[in-house]
Formats: sequence, C-alpha cells, structure tokens
Amino acid sequence: MTRISIISILFFLFFTGTASAQSTTGAGVVSSAVPFLTIAPDSRGGAMGDVGAATLPDINAQTWNPAKYAFIESNTGIALSYTPWLRNLIGDMNLAYLVGYHKLDKLQTLSGSLRYFDLGSMQLYDNTGNPTNSTNPNEFAVDMAYALKLSDNWSGSVALRYILSDIFSGIGSTAGQTTTDLKAGHAFASDVSFFYNKTFLKSRKESNIAWGVNISNIGSKISYDGGQIKDFIPTNLRLGGAYTTDIDKYNKVSFALDFNKLLVPSPEYEIIDGQVVFSDLGNADIGPIDGIFKSFYDAPNGFQEELSEITVSLGAEYWYSKQFAVRTGYFHEAKDKGDRKFLTFGAGLKMNVFSIDFSYIYTLSRTSPLENTLRFTLGFDLENFQKQGRTTRR
Repeated sequence: MTRISIISILFFLFFTGTASAQSTTGAGVVSSAVPFLTIAPDSRGGAMGDVGAATLPDINAQTWNPAKYAFIESNTGIALSYTPWLRNLIGDMNLAYLVGYHKLDKLQTLSGSLRYFDLGSMQLYDNTGNPTNSTNPNEFAVDMAYALKLSDNWSGSVALRYILSDIFSGIGSTAGQTTTDLKAGHAFASDVSFFYNKTFLKSRKESNIAWGVNISNIGSKISYDGGQIKDFIPTNLRLGGAYTTDIDKYNKVSFALDFNKLLVPSPEYEIIDGQVVFSDLGNADIGPIDGIFKSFYDAPNGFQEELSEITVSLGAEYWYSKQFAVRTGYFHEAKDKGDRKFLTFGAGLKMNVFSIDFSYIYTLSRTSPLENTLRFTLGFDLENFQKQGRTTRR
C-alpha cells in the first residue's frame, strides 16, 4: 500500500459519510494530510453543530477563534477534552485536547493548546499475509496564540503551530518497498483571526451581536518521505456570526452560524472519454499560498462546485442563571463533498471554579461512522480558584 493510499484511507475514514470518495462529474472530496486538525475537540462547539467563530468567549476559543480571548471575563483558565473517535468502527481511537489562556493585562492575552490524536493499535502483516507486530500511529499539534484588544469592540490574534504526524509508525519495515523509507511528518503553521462583538440594550434587555473570522493552518506542506512528495495541511477559512440576548434575569439564549471552506486545491484531473480522471500526484508543484488561492477556482464544475465545498454549521445555546446550559446544532456538507449531515446535542454545568460539558452526535445517515460520537470537557477557572483559596485562608 502506498503512502498516498494510506493518507486517503485515513481521511475518508474520519470524515466521509455515505458519499463516494469522488464523483464522476466533480472533484469529489477535497482532502489533506493531518485531517485530525479539523475535528471539533471540545464539547461546547461540538454540541452546537461545530460552530465557534463568533460565539461568546470561553476557555476553548483557541480552536475556533483565539481573538475571542481578548473579551473573556476571567483572567486565567484551563480545560481538558476527550473524544472517543469513531468507536463504531475502531475501539481505541481517541482525541485528547488540553487548552489554557492567561490575560496579561486588559488588552493582551496569551493562550496555548495541545491536541493529541491516537489512531489506536494496528496489527501489521508481511507480504504473505502473516502477522508480524503491532504499531500505534499517532499525531499531535501544539500551538501558542497572542490576542490583542484593538478597540472596545474589535480584537485580533495570531497563532503559531507545530504539527507532528507519525501515522506510518512501524509500517515501513513490514509493508514492502513502497513504504520502507516513510517516517514521521513535520509541519509549521499559523492562524490569523479577528473578532467583533457589541453589547447593547434591546427592549431593556442586554443583547450581544458578534462576528468572527479565522484562517487557520496557514503553513508548510507535510512530507513522510524526506520531501520527495509533500501534502497540503488543512488550511481552513471559518467565518461566522452570533446573536445573544437575555430573556429575563435568569435566562439567556444564543444563536450562531458558521461557514467553513477548506483552502486546499481540488485533486488534479483531466477529461478522458467524457469522464473526470484524477491524479494522486496532482498539485505536487503548488506551494501552500498558491494552493489557498487556487482552492477558490479549481473545481471542475466551476463556481457552483466551489460553493458546494462550503460546510454550514448552525448552533443554539440556552443558559439558566449562568450555571446550566443546553445546546443543540446542525452540520451540513454537500453530498459529493463528504455528505456529513448530523444533529448535535449537549449540556453543560458551570460552577465557581470548574465546569463540565458533554456533547453527542446524531447522524442523519445511519451508516455514518460518526454516529453516537461523544465528547467530554472539564474546565477550570483558575482566577476564581485563587480567590476561593484566599477566602479560605482568611
């Protein structure tokens, strides 16, 4: 099995539903290496249909839009999320996510996260089909972000990220000459994001309107063979808006909408006997920045197909007394681009020091490997923790 085949299998296993990998009339699914970077790692965003560009700031803003940290209320926080991934297919695949932030002053905030993806244990076989040994492929990304409050309503952020992908761990020595020289891939990337929010009174009730944009994973290609072949990482454009309003003194509700487009070129193709034929080695000479621009105009069916590459996320959140939350959402992807369509549900409990959240995916296709996916998040408000400690000592 070639390196490209393994990457393709991993991508389609993680992110496609019932659609075929590629259609006969269009480019099909636009894929990249390290697709784990596109998985929603926390329970709040996961419970709201994978929205987060403009939702109210929280500990996990690093994933969705780190510029939101400039408007977060508490000075310091940390959270840990865990997702058993695709458990209907693989029993030991999971995603772990650790994130934290600290406000340097009223204008500046530093944040960071570690995302670790364990693909589970894999049994290896030699060329004759006999079992040899097992391996445990994994990937991780670590990043730091700096957010700056630009005005009373605006903020911006820049993030830097290091990515390591060891999906061929132990495979090269047993899979034949096609994978003998494969090794862990490395890449560097950055995010650029902006956030706008404005609070106002409507019918004597406090309301908030916000929008955000985050271009994430702008960076180098990744290679598993010493640089002979390089793959795009999942550069992504996220654009969204949100509206929050108080119902009364104790009840608050939010609605959010996100649009996402993977800024990765479509597979190279040519028309042979009226059929679209794709090349695994296409776009090999295209650089990361050129690839971003090319992703807006290279689909075989033109602008209409480019629009079909945009995924849509809708989310709603209800808070009671700023302590108990109920969430729901919907995620939509075009049929020929992966066909992921699912509803999400979740709840959260927030105390003075800690918070706990969970989310659940209900797919609209019963054959989808995403069915019954759960996420769990535990968060800590370290500022309130320190305040309670001082109060106890008194």
